[in-house]
Amino acid sequence: MEKEEIKKVVREGYAQIAKQGSSCCGPAKSCCGGTNTAQDISRSVGYTDEELENIPGGANLGLGCGNPVALASLREGETVLDLGSGAGLDCFLAANKVGEKGKVIGVDMTPEMVDKARENARQGDYKNVEFRLGEIENLPVADSSVDVVISNCVINLVPDKARAFKETFRVLKPGGRLMVSDIVVLTELPESIKNSIAGYIGCLSGAIMKDDYIETVKEAGFQGVRIVDETFYPVDSMADGPTAIIKDSQIPPEKLAQYANSVLSMKVHAVKPD
Repeated sequence: MEKEEIKKVVREGYAQIAKQGSSCCGPAKSCCGGTNTAQDISRSVGYTDEELENIPGGANLGLGCGNPVALASLREGETVLDLGSGAGLDCFLAANKVGEKGKVIGVDMTPEMVDKARENARQGDYKNVEFRLGEIENLPVADSSVDVVISNCVINLVPDKARAFKETFRVLKPGGRLMVSDIVVLTELPESIKNSIAGYIGCLSGAIMKDDYIETVKEAGFQGVRIVDETFYPVDSMADGPTAIIKDSQIPPEKLAQYANSVLSMKVHAVKPD
């Protein structure tokens, strides 16, 4: 698919999730056919009960593949940017850590998600959080203005990942930190999966090779790039479950399982040089 078509598909898919108020993408079955809630999904990727109880109720849609805030070592007074902020889960957790003197900015390209996040911020009376409509490849954020950039299972959705990381580098202050959780693969995906609409919305089709992902971060200018953690991420967790992806890809279930075994949830930390 062309870049603009990919963006359109992703935007429409996540607009629908925002309207439904539930997840179709996460490392456990939710509205995809099982009974696990967004709370269950979030616990399974590293969020604690205390964290989930101290945010607005509508902020957690179960869309993440990790808990970047827990690994970002946020400090009081810092400015944090969340790429692909969704309904605001990680923004609110970050806001609790940076305090009243700090600031959190969430950027998302889906108007429905931005509206939902803003409403959640109003309900939670968050004065230090704002949400902006925009694309990660063209961030509506000033140069060298944030201390930390976080992202959770979003950059895999971006067609131009190199530009996304260059934009991230641009907005970070010298010495600023990057902490992302994302989906990568160990085996090159076939074109039938790469062109799957269900696969894109489900965080699979846009995933690139693990080594290429790390190299892209380095090429953007980051130093100290390291993998903090990585775990296998089964295809059953993707949007609408494996059935939709199999149907779109025309690949036999047993063959698709081989690709599923190469999918990783990876946490990456990096620093912009002083």
